[in-house]
Parts: sequence; structure tokens; C-alpha cells
Amino acid sequence: RGAESYYSYVSKSCGATEFITSALKGLETIEPLVRSVEETPEPISAEVQGTIPSWISGKLLRNGPGKFEFGNTHYNHWFDGMAMLHQFKIHEGQVTYMSRFLDSDAYKNNREKDRIVMSEFGTLAMPDPCKNVFQRFLSRFEMITPTDNASVSFVKYKGDFFVSTETNFMHRVNPENLESLEKVDWSKFIAVNGATAHPHYDPDGTTYNMGNSYGSKGALYNIIRVPPEKTDAKDTLQGTKILCSIVPANKSHPSYYHSFAMSENYVVFIEQPIKMDLMKIVTCKLRGKAMSDGIYWDPKLETVFHVVNKKNGEVSSVKYHTKAISTFHQINAFEEDGFLMIDLCCSDNGQAINNYLIQNLRKSGDALDEVYNTMGRVFPRRFVLPLNVTGETPTDQNLNTRLSSSATCVKVSNDKVFCQHEDLHGDELHQYGGLEFPQINYGRNNTRPYRYFYGCGFRHLVGDSLLKMDLKDKTFKVWQQKGFFPSEPAFVASPDAVEEDEGLILSVVLSPSQDKGAFLLVLDSKSFEELARAYVPVNMAYGFHGTFDASA
Repeated sequence: RGAESYYSYVSKSCGATEFITSALKGLETIEPLVRSVEETPEPISAEVQGTIPSWISGKLLRNGPGKFEFGNTHYNHWFDGMAMLHQFKIHEGQVTYMSRFLDSDAYKNNREKDRIVMSEFGTLAMPDPCKNVFQRFLSRFEMITPTDNASVSFVKYKGDFFVSTETNFMHRVNPENLESLEKVDWSKFIAVNGATAHPHYDPDGTTYNMGNSYGSKGALYNIIRVPPEKTDAKDTLQGTKILCSIVPANKSHPSYYHSFAMSENYVVFIEQPIKMDLMKIVTCKLRGKAMSDGIYWDPKLETVFHVVNKKNGEVSSVKYHTKAISTFHQINAFEEDGFLMIDLCCSDNGQAINNYLIQNLRKSGDALDEVYNTMGRVFPRRFVLPLNVTGETPTDQNLNTRLSSSATCVKVSNDKVFCQHEDLHGDELHQYGGLEFPQINYGRNNTRPYRYFYGCGFRHLVGDSLLKMDLKDKTFKVWQQKGFFPSEPAFVASPDAVEEDEGLILSVVLSPSQDKGAFLLVLDSKSFEELARAYVPVNMAYGFHGTFDASA
């Protein structure tokens, strides 16, 4: 019957209506989207169908895994594949495409030995078969070397482009030809063991990020501030400071996090019940397990929002709690009328990170349906945090006085406020499997009130639609075509834009049923109507994140 929507309305006696989500059946296999592909190091011309507005000029830079095996060894997890960097260059209505594998030590060493020699998140590299038995035994007692396979996103520090994952290593790259320029180690500048691939930027170029540190006193969450300008041409992360450190609720089981939220005056860290068992992680090589074996979901724990003043690094003594949720990506955060609004994509289930095994993504038929139907859905939600909570603030009553919001926040003790979210969507979003990979008009609306955000609908294990959400009335517009799987949308504002949603949406669209059927999709971001496709005659793997570089 095809992957139809199996949703039914159930009317309750009180007259309210809720969605009962039934299983999807007949999902199309996406195995070709998680298959090793070849790089295209020299630019090739795309065939443009339709019209790309002449005003857009720049490069869509994308990152994601592109090689999943070396010799007869293979990776287990989607996050493990070797980083492949993509560039779609747009100028005067024409598009060229090129791609390169990141020239990381992991990639070079694996290629040289023709086997996996560098462990990744979900794959433990086996000892060198050329070593003797005793040497192989001893190698199990070594700590796993952090990978420099920076396959998650493109980020910017001090005007330079880097590709990043979540370890302490990034690579500075040339956006013009995707060449790897130098490996940069966060731990050479500040005492952290890694940083996220989702920094936030102030208008002046100051960049904020987060990274953990592990010492004799256990783990710490650190807020990082990188200055906006270089001191000299060779400068990378010089001048980076730790703004503040936050102590985990359980020092030996800190939370995993993929990103964080930022408003004009605050950084917000969300301590979620996706936990890292540090003892398991430290001993994973000894136990013959991948690092991912030490990450687990504990639904008995509450989620905690930690609010940090960006100016002085002061951590609020008031902690904002909610039920167990998991989140990978925040949409936006802003302050208004003494409240801090945090909008994020979140789920009531935190198992997703362990579900994206290569073997799951490559399944077909009933087995693929089962993987999808047992995973939690991700939806956009808003939490409202009252900023001026004092000893005089009354307890046991909703402090959210914003008439436009159904979110609640109740002070339960002097240093604890319990929050319940407001849905940023109507029932119709259930039909599209929820929303992930959220994007906004960042340059104009990050840390400010906003109306629109964009993302992928997930009626599959990867995005299968593009959505434009309108917060004013919680409606949305959709681009979707059966058999096509769009990536994270990139919003590019038009140069003479007056309104927030004037511009274009760019997304790389793949089709598992068509050989070399990839194209760059261009939508009018206001009407959400398709303007053009730029077909590229290569096979691509489904990627993660990217950015648009407006410098021609």
C-alpha cells in the first residue's frame, strides 16, 4: 500500500481531539544514501532546470559521512563514516559542484593500512594483526585516541571556516577548493576535551560554544567564548576563554549534548537524561566495545536548563526543570518581558542516538518499517523560563503571564522552577513525522523574537520533506515528493529583504531509486514554491549540516 499515513483521530468525551499514531508500512529502502561514494575534487557544472534568482551568489557548504568501509572492515554507526565536504557554488543562475574527503589523520591512516585503524563513535578499531599476541593484548589497555574525522558541520571562527565533530579536533579548510589546511586542537588553547559542532555567533563575531573537560575531580560542562578577530594571520583559537564551568548532577555520568541555546544575554545549557558512563567509555577498548556502548537514556531523570550570563559567566542559582526529554538541535532563544523563551526540537525518548546504526539504515521491507516505528518522534516545543525568580516569588502557581503562550513554569522551591512546554505546531505535523534540522533567518532573528523556522519532516529515518513553520498560527507549508529525501534547509535572505522570510531555501535532495539523481533544490522561502533544481551527475551520501557562504 506504500508508505501512507496511518493516523486516526480519536475524540475524547471532553471534546478534545488527539492524534493516535499508527505504524507506517512499506517504507522505501534508503540503503544507497548510506553507501560509500566517490569524491569529485574538480568542479563540474550542474544542469539547472527552472530559474535561480540572479541575486544569489556564494557557496552552499555541506558536511557528512561519505565512506563506510576500508578493505574488509566497516563502520557500525552512521556518525562514523569518513567526512566528505561538498560545495555548491552559485553565481548568475548557474551552479557548479565539487566534493572532497577531509584529509584527516583518520582518513589517511585508514587508507594507508586499508582497514579501520582509528576508532569512531560506534566502531572500535581492532588491534593491528601484524603485532604479536602480547602487543595486541597490551593495546587494549590504551586509551582510545580521539578522532579528527570532523564529519558533522561547517563552522566559523574569526572569519575562517572549519569542519567540526564533537572531539577536540577540528580542521581549518579552504571553502574555495575544500582543501584541508590544518588540524586544530581545542585542548591546546583551553582545558576542554572537545566542543560541539553547533557554535552560536554574536553580531560582532564573538563565538560561543560548549565542551566537556575530564579531570581528577570528574567531568565539567564548560561554556567557551572565542574572540571575533585574529591577532595575526596564523591565529586560530588564540584568546579563547572558558566563560564558566557547570558541575554535572552526576560527575561520573555527565549528560551528552549536541548543541545549546543562546539569547542576547544568556547561554542556556540543557542537561538531558542522555548519559555518558565515563567508566564504560574509559574502558571500552579493554572491554572490546565502541564508545557508544557507554551512552544510555535514563527516563527517570528530569531535564535541567542551566542559565549563564554571557557578560560575566555567572550561572543562575535557579535551575529550570522539565520532564525527561532529549534534544539535538535548538531553534532559537530570546528574552521578552522578563522571560527567556527557548525553542527546540525534542523528543520524549532519548534512544535515537543508538538507533542510527548502519545496519538499521540499510534495512528494507518489514525490518526497515520496524526500525522506524519503534523510534521516538521529534517535535518543536517552547519552554518559558522566568528570569526574575527571587525568594519573594510565589510558589505553586504558573509564573508565565504571557497570554499568547500555553507553557507553564511553577516555582517549587527557592532554586527550582518546573516548566512544561508549549507545542510550536498543530496536529497536522504528526502526519509528517515531526521536525528536525531546524533553521531560521539567523543573521536577522537569532536571539530575537521571530515568526518562521524551517526544517525537515521525518516520515523516514532521514528527512523526506521540507517544512516552513509559521509561529503566528502554528501552520506550515510543505515541499515533498515521493522518493526524494531533502537535507537540512539553508535559509539565504534576499539582499533587499524587508520581511523575515524573504529569500531562498537551499537543500540537497537525494533519490535512492535513481543512480546519480542528486540535485540542489531552490525554493522561494516566502511562498515555499519550487524555483529550480540543479542536477549533479554524481552519487552522494545523505549528509548532516552545512552553511551558506555569501562571499563570492
